[in-house]
Amino acid sequence: MRLPYVDPKDESFSTGNPAEIIQRVRDRRAPRDLQALDLTLLHSPHVADGWNHFLGAIRTKTSLKDDIREIAICRVAVINQAWYEWGHHAPLAKAGGVSDEGLKVLGENRPEGRGVLSEEQWAVVRYTDAMTRDVKVPEDVFAELRKHFSEQEVVEITGTVAAYNCVSRFLVALDVGEKNSVSGPEEVNIDHKKSP
Repeated sequence: MRLPYVDPKDESFSTGNPAEIIQRVRDRRAPRDLQALDLTLLHSPHVADGWNHFLGAIRTKTSLKDDIREIAICRVAVINQAWYEWGHHAPLAKAGGVSDEGLKVLGENRPEGRGVLSEEQWAVVRYTDAMTRDVKVPEDVFAELRKHFSEQEVVEITGTVAAYNCVSRFLVALDVGEKNSVSGPEEVNIDHKKSP
């Protein structure tokens, strides 16, 4: 970690009283405790508050099926080498119905998933890869995604990919969770109880 984690009991880390913000973050995380990501974001309580609200909506207020949401998040983590993110979301992908073989495909730098992942899952992988690697999405990749998802779902998938690119870049830049030395998903100790 490049910055010390905030002690939420020490109100001297910020001007003003961040107690309400800390409580909102705790409420979203319940029954889990605050995460390393939260303890880093709390260096700027108002950023932490906005982050909590936005990521809370992405994680819990969309119409996406669990496997679709977590596939997008896991692909962003792999491409950006955000292994803290992978460690938290790979178990959620599995719980959402992604097979062990599917997780292996998601963990590959340049995956070949046809036949292992469903057509709609593979469309999400290709879309996530294009958004994350190139930003601009080719028409054929978008058309494939559109074939499987409603307009609302396309917006939600796009929002999820965009949001988790933000998360992964924050995690990697500040080495949140001390995972930057890990070289791939197979080296990550998967935490089945937490998620950013």
